[in-house]
Amino acid sequence: MIVFVIQQLLYLALGLVALGIEVWALIDCARRKPEYFDAAFKRTKSFWLGLTGGAVAVGLLGVLGTGLPFMLLLQLAAVVAASVYLADVKPAIEGLRGGHGRW
Repeated sequence: MIVFVIQQLLYLALGLVALGIEVWALIDCARRKPEYFDAAFKRTKSFWLGLTGGAVAVGLLGVLGTGLPFMLLLQLAAVVAASVYLADVKPAIEGLRGGHGRW
């Protein structure tokens, strides 16, 4: 019984961390100018807004505990999509501006 409670708390904690990453990616993507996505050859801003927005939606469903049997797999895919944005697209766009300056 105690193992089940610890397991559920661990899943909740990991889900909250993943949701934080997904929200960070969505907010960062929303504040970027569309021209920079094209200039960095990283798809379009609409594509990345849709992908990170979908990741946030999946993250919220996972944290709220919908009970779907494949939810852990969906949460993993969502955090990977947000991480790809943060690790690949964000640095490429910032490189166009020569650093971390604001627009």
